[in-house]
Amino acid sequence: CHDWNGKLHEFGSHWRSADCYDCSCSRDGIDCCSSFATPVGYDEEKCVSIFNNETCTYKVVEKNDHSKECPVHGWVG
Repeated sequence: CHDWNGKLHEFGSHWRSADCYDCSCSRDGIDCCSSFATPVGYDEEKCVSIFNNETCTYKVVEKNDHSKECPVHGWVG
């Protein structure tokens, strides 16, 4: 299988892409799904979600003070 960057992957192999998707290669082709959950149900007027590409996680913090985390009522993904 060739991924979208042109890299060749063997049948039966698994990897995590640079944009945090878990992928696998089979004879049917490449299948990828997100390795992260996206926050939902938080105060979007007061808070902002920030994605960390190194840890493949979101953090929800106050817009005016990123040191203060906001409560999140649900995650999807």
